[in-house]
Amino acid sequence: MKIETLNTLLEEELKDIYDAEKRLVRAIPKMAKTASSAELRQALEEHLEVTKGHVERLEQVFELLGIPAKAKVCAGMKGLIEEGEEVMGNDATEALMDTAIIGAAQRVEHYEMAAYNTARRLAQRLGNTDAVELLEETLTEEEEADEKLTEICEQLLEEMSAEVAPAGGEAGHRKKMSGTRTSQA
Repeated sequence: MKIETLNTLLEEELKDIYDAEKRLVRAIPKMAKTASSAELRQALEEHLEVTKGHVERLEQVFELLGIPAKAKVCAGMKGLIEEGEEVMGNDATEALMDTAIIGAAQRVEHYEMAAYNTARRLAQRLGNTDAVELLEETLTEEEEADEKLTEICEQLLEEMSAEVAPAGGEAGHRKKMSGTRTSQA
């Protein structure tokens, strides 16, 4: 596709984000199911509902712009989800797996924040304040999800460090960590 206008660029950005969000609606439940931490599981399940709202909000933006809500393959999100699935297939203790899941989820959030920020700026430049407001609302929710994941990660890391005896080193650490997750196909 040849992109010659800001309108066309915005449309392409929105199609990419639309595909990304729809992929996440399918991927987040797998992450939540794999999470051991009740707080992480709940945060992921809540963000799944928020993500469904992002899909609807994008459809509103498409409508405001007078273009059909169509997705184009988002290679970036596809890759991030594949990496997340690979992480979830690793053999790790529950706490380490939850920490790894958070890392994968935060990479997704940062990708989304960059995408929404770009789309918001384009809509702003084009003077579409209604689209700007919708995109900004989603951007804020993505930032909040990232902050929540950081809080949960910090709690997990605190719990892990409290479980490690001062002289225990890595061997002591492994003994004290509860539960081991096996590879899941």
